Amino acid sequence: MVFAGLSLAKYIQQSPSLLRVIKPVANAYANATGYRQVGLKYDDLIVEENPRVQKALKRLTERESYDRAYRLKQASHLSVLHRELPKDQWTPVGEDKRYLTPLIDEIAAEESERAAWDTASVEKK
Repeated sequence: MVFAGLSLAKYIQQSPSLLRVIKPVANAYANATGYRQVGLKYDDLIVEENPRVQKALKRLTERESYDRAYRLKQASHLSVLHRELPKDQWTPVGEDKRYLTPLIDEIAAEESERAAWDTASVEKK
């Protein structure tokens, strides 16, 4: 959903009163999903079968790639055991930063730019 060129998230972030109302609901929803309780970050939940995501994963640093693989392996192990991490090991809200989404957006911008150049036409004067 877009309002005058802004995404809904950016629109909410620019409105302090709306942000005060929405933020507690968003935090409650994020806690209810349970991904932080098994040590995952939000971007770990993005489906990997998308070609843009595949390209973004290749652009991760070696450390980010290792950390992602560790989090996914740990979460899958905990899922099999039907357990959660101890509360002191949950992913804190402050550490749940987007690390893959900016790369995906960058790849989408590159693809649209490439498409624009591929369809460019030259006119003789």
